[in-house]
Amino acid sequence: MSYAPAPGLPLVDAMTPPVLVLRGPVTPDGVSGPSDALRALLDGGGAGGVVVCDVGGLGPPGLAAVNLLARLQLLARRTGGRIRLRDPDPALCSLLDLVGLGFEVEGQPAQREPAPGVEEAVEPGDPAV
Repeated sequence: MSYAPAPGLPLVDAMTPPVLVLRGPVTPDGVSGPSDALRALLDGGGAGGVVVCDVGGLGPPGLAAVNLLARLQLLARRTGGRIRLRDPDPALCSLLDLVGLGFEVEGQPAQREPAPGVEEAVEPGDPAV
């Protein structure tokens, strides 16, 4: 017995991670709300334990924003997940790098991963390894 294939595309589970939208201004005491929301998203199961944090609305970067993101990253790692930043201000990225916090940013290649289409130059006469 055989069946004709179903018309259209096969059903596939979406691999889109959940999104946590963070709004500013960030206060030093305002960590519990986003932490609870992140915990709920991680418990709900995302795409491989990844939650995207939309930080475009955080406002001017400061130590309170760094503290919030550090706590969210720690919470995600303790639960076996990770967070990815969406739309970070360049000054926020610089501040995070300055304090030694590395975050994965949406739309940028991961560390040690070459950008798409970039090839390593080879000098003529170099022996193949």
